[in-house]
Amino acid sequence: MKKIITIDGPSGAGKSTVAKEIAKRLGFEYLDTGALYRAVALYLRRKGFDEGISDEDLRVVLKDVQIVFNSGHVYLNGEDVSKEIRTPEIGHYSSVFSARPVVREFLLGLQRDFPKHHNTVAEGRDMGTVVFPEADCKFFLDASTEERAKRRYLQLRQMGKEITEEEALKDVIERDRRDSSRDIAPLKKADDAIYIDTTNIDLQQTIDLILKNIEQNCFK
Repeated sequence: MKKIITIDGPSGAGKSTVAKEIAKRLGFEYLDTGALYRAVALYLRRKGFDEGISDEDLRVVLKDVQIVFNSGHVYLNGEDVSKEIRTPEIGHYSSVFSARPVVREFLLGLQRDFPKHHNTVAEGRDMGTVVFPEADCKFFLDASTEERAKRRYLQLRQMGKEITEEEALKDVIERDRRDSSRDIAPLKKADDAIYIDTTNIDLQQTIDLILKNIEQNCFK
């Protein structure tokens, strides 16, 4: 197993942007686990399924799904769906389906295989608690609900998506509720993770703080 750094946290905390840059600075590979769940959600929605799908049907349907994450791109059965998975609808359903044990079991092996071949910065919601509890260094990024909703709104607007600030806030609150209250792998800080509140610090300050902690505390 190669070296592993995990970055967990709620929606809008800045995990993806930070994880990408940390991986780049260290020469590691970046694993966006949220993109894997979004790819599953995209496939299920294309097939017409919603949260009412049974576990039995989920197992059958997922047998036809192949997901590959490579160089920041997500491939669903050979199709690059990196842009298609970033809509508000797919974001909603990725949170819904990620609460299903069948889906989490399906993606667990794919996630754990990644560091067998690459030094990895893994970003998600349960990287340090469930997927990589043995990680060399763990971080938990957070920010106020209002700040995370603002970031979510600006991100979607930059992507050309029609959304209001009120809708972004509602989405963040609902995703927090689902992610924190689900029975399997709920969103929570690992006991040995370093907590960083990004509400009042910018991206570069967050990156510098993480790199400093890595230098001081990891890979000794």
